[in-house]
Amino acid sequence: MTMPEGLAKYATGELASRYVDVDSLPWKPTPTEGIDMKVLLDVPETGLLTALFRWQPGTVLPLHEHVEIEQTYVLSGSIVDDEGEVREGNYVWRPKGNRHVARSPNGALVLSFFLKPNKFLEGSLAGQELK
Repeated sequence: MTMPEGLAKYATGELASRYVDVDSLPWKPTPTEGIDMKVLLDVPETGLLTALFRWQPGTVLPLHEHVEIEQTYVLSGSIVDDEGEVREGNYVWRPKGNRHVARSPNGALVLSFFLKPNKFLEGSLAGQELK
């Protein structure tokens, strides 16, 4: 496909689209055993993060706080907390300040968007950020 000459200046350098070959990205461990992530977008200066998270069956994400809005779309499986369950094909967003313990009894694959990393509040991870 040929790009019209007048648009070329908008699709280069800092304004160019970034295409990510997700299959080639490695799964990285998170601070929580049983949850791995593929980072799709990371802007450390602001905390903006988009990532795939793979939850093993039975995984529990300890009490944490959403420092800013977090959004999650479930690609497979489900995630449960005391407020409800989000299942495959559905979406949940949590407001700034929301605190909860999340778990995945049967495993899950989710796409999550963070404006800032979550902060763990209890246990050995207290004070750490989810990165």
